[in-house]
Amino acid sequence: MMDSDLKCPCNSGKLYSDCCAPLHRGKEPGSAAALMRSRYSAYALNNVDYIVRTTHPRNPALSHLSAWKQEILNFSLNTDFLDLEILDSKEQKDHATVVFIAHLEQNGRDATFTERSYFSKVDGRWFYVNGDAYPGEERNVKA
Repeated sequence: MMDSDLKCPCNSGKLYSDCCAPLHRGKEPGSAAALMRSRYSAYALNNVDYIVRTTHPRNPALSHLSAWKQEILNFSLNTDFLDLEILDSKEQKDHATVVFIAHLEQNGRDATFTERSYFSKVDGRWFYVNGDAYPGEERNVKA
């Protein structure tokens, strides 16, 4: 894990201890956008269990848990997480959409992508459902 006195990987401008760390330790995010930020940080910190725990229970990847965990870890270990930009967020009672740009680098090459992510609230908890990814820094995607 990360030193709590360092800036949070989600680039909120806050210290990790005041931002994503409490969520990684079990506090529930108050919004889908907060969940999105904490998942980005979890990827950056190789926190595979958090990614799994915050994925919607009906996600098909959960049926191949061991392989999926290894895939997440491989992605995290082979990626530099440079910046996160939340472009748009729309939240309703039990559903939300968050559009973000993840600035990444893999093997010295730009791997930046834009994603429209879908979230669902189940028993008061937000979960990541899935997302539509677009290569590069697409700024015209709406939530």
